[in-house]
Amino acid sequence: MESLVNKYVSRTSPTSLVIGKGFVPNMQVPGKVFANATLQKLLLEEASQLESGSTGSFIPSLAQVANVAALPGIVGESIAMPDVHSGYGFAIGNVAAFDMDDPSSIISPGGVGFDINCGVRMLRTNLKEEDVRPVQERLAQNLFDHIPVGVGSKSLVGASTYSDIDHILNYGIDWALREGYAWPEDKELCEEQGRIVKADANHVSQKAKGRGMSQLGTLGAGNHYAEVQVVEEVFDATSAAVLGLEKGTVCMMIHSGSRGLGHQIASETVTKMESLQEQMDIQVNDRQLVCARIQSKEGEEYLSAMNAAANFAYANRSIMTFLARQAFAKTFNATPDDLDMNLVYDVSHNIAKEEMHILNGEVRRLLVHRKGATRAFGPFHPLIPAAYQTIGQPALVGGTMGTASYVLLGTDEGMKTAFGSTCHGAGRALSRSKSRAMINSMDVAKQLRNANVSARVASSHLLAEEAPQSYKDVFEVVQTCEEARLSRAAVRMKPVVVAKG
Repeated sequence: MESLVNKYVSRTSPTSLVIGKGFVPNMQVPGKVFANATLQKLLLEEASQLESGSTGSFIPSLAQVANVAALPGIVGESIAMPDVHSGYGFAIGNVAAFDMDDPSSIISPGGVGFDINCGVRMLRTNLKEEDVRPVQERLAQNLFDHIPVGVGSKSLVGASTYSDIDHILNYGIDWALREGYAWPEDKELCEEQGRIVKADANHVSQKAKGRGMSQLGTLGAGNHYAEVQVVEEVFDATSAAVLGLEKGTVCMMIHSGSRGLGHQIASETVTKMESLQEQMDIQVNDRQLVCARIQSKEGEEYLSAMNAAANFAYANRSIMTFLARQAFAKTFNATPDDLDMNLVYDVSHNIAKEEMHILNGEVRRLLVHRKGATRAFGPFHPLIPAAYQTIGQPALVGGTMGTASYVLLGTDEGMKTAFGSTCHGAGRALSRSKSRAMINSMDVAKQLRNANVSARVASSHLLAEEAPQSYKDVFEVVQTCEEARLSRAAVRMKPVVVAKG
């Protein structure tokens, strides 16, 4: 008997696979997976578990991408980025767009993720590698001391009342500007200018607000990090100059999101939607794809609460930027302004956004779910900051602990083939439990020392969970995006200092 994979999955180019209708029931559109031969092998090995019946509750990412293709109102294709891996409902790395003018179209918390507006912010400095190397241990400790990290980390600054948290949920970075945690120019270099207007704090529960109040300005745990980097290779000197980067430039990435507040919103919404699923008459292949019609009361309330959580995340990263600037100032005995610690960009990779796209020659109003995928609009798109109009939207791609990170740029081709999206990182190859079982934390610490990377972690087991071996090769991921013309590489950075939860 022919296997499901052999029957329905086919390679259409060196960088893409198509999942044909029939791979799972009720597919409305095909699935499309961007993967080169190396990454394809990992995906197909995982999918082979479907035939063996050994998946248990685990659903391989190819099947998850196909299940999303069966959701009501989806248009185009259910798309997976090269860093795709299995997640809750939607695969991490899945992009799916739904027609907002179609009454049947849905919004799904599983298509956003529990860490709403998890994203990456990048700062640059006027420092060079030779300035940092003599003091990198001191810088590592200062960052670790200034930015609260780890599970249960508590805010050192920020909101003290529910009125404060409501303002943050409704106004995002504008609150940080008012309180002196952000520079005016930071706002211009954030996706959505750091504030999504269609947010409503009234749709966020008191419990979620309470969690946010205690965690504002904290990094969290897992794959979240604050990392000092050095630009080690420039692929496009003209674009790099526009970004304010050149070989040897010291920069910093902060990877975090909406913390417990976003998780609480997602959990409450999933529970609420599950109880109404039969009433709303929505059929899904996987109960983790629980959803609501976009135009329903439940859909509209989740969208406004999700946007509020996104605003919280913008404020959260703004406060950590303030704390990072203080840590650098203490280390180098200079002001952040003297160090030219300007924002390069701030991007989300866990969100659903209302966007206009051309589909089959028509302009359509779509709700684009990007879960573990980065928006990467091409040059001259009106939503790109004025400074970056000629080069395309920057997409900040973190590697793994101890490996390279990249700044990619959006392309016109990516607008046509992936709703203006690209990858967000390396993508897990091993689960956290497998990583802990197979990888020795002390060995990882030694690897980091040998690579001249100063690391600070709140929990030693994270060294194994976040080891490079736990992830796909970020070079393969970025190269696939470039060959598929989803994005193009501007610069590559190597790590010098990393702080994790």
